[in-house]
Amino acid sequence: MRLLWPLITAAILGLVAGALSAAWMAGLLLSGPRLGDGVKVNGWTSDWSIGADSANPYIRARVARFGLLALRKEKAVYFTAARDSDGNRLNDKCIYRVSGGEMPGEWWSITLYDGDSRLPMNDDGALSFDATKAADTGTPENWSFRVSPQQNGHPGEVWVSSRNADQFDLTLRLYLPDDALLARPETALKPPVIDELFCEEGAA
Repeated sequence: MRLLWPLITAAILGLVAGALSAAWMAGLLLSGPRLGDGVKVNGWTSDWSIGADSANPYIRARVARFGLLALRKEKAVYFTAARDSDGNRLNDKCIYRVSGGEMPGEWWSITLYDGDSRLPMNDDGALSFDATKAADTGTPENWSFRVSPQQNGHPGEVWVSSRNADQFDLTLRLYLPDDALLARPETALKPPVIDELFCEEGAA
C-alpha cells in the first residue's frame, strides 16, 4: 500500500504536467510559444514542418488553435518577423515603413497579428498588404507600406493598422513558392525590410 500512493501521486502529477504543457503549447494557457524558427532569413523565421505529416502534436495544436489553415510547404510557406531592422520588438507605439520587391512565389501577402497571434481588435479594415496592392500602388519590384496605429493624415499612403496590437508580428505568406525557395530559402528570399520611422517616448 505504501508503494501505491507514490505511484498514484506520480501519475496524477504527470497528467497535470502533460495537460498544462499541451495547453501552453497550443496557446490555451497564456500566449504559448511561437512556432518553430528552423528557417531564418534576415530576421524572418519559418518552420517547414507546418502543414506536414511530420509536424509534432504541439505544432498541430497551435495551428488548429489559431486557425492558421496551414498548407504543406509546396502550397504555401509562412515567415514571421517580430522585430524591426534594428532588432527592436515591433510595437503599436511606433510607426514603421515596410518595403520590398518581388517574392519567390505565385502570390503573397503580409498580415499583422497581435502578441496572441490574433488580428488586432480594431475596425480599421487595414490589416494586410499583398501582391495585388503592390501592383496597384507601386511595382512588384519596388513597393512599400506604412504600419501605424492611425492613418495620421496620409490618405494616399498604403497603410496597415497596428491599433490595439501592443507588441505584434508580421506574417509573410508565399503561395505556390518557387522550388528554389524550398531548397535554398536563405538565398532565394529577399524578405521585406521593416524600418522604424518614429516611436513614442517610453515605447519598448
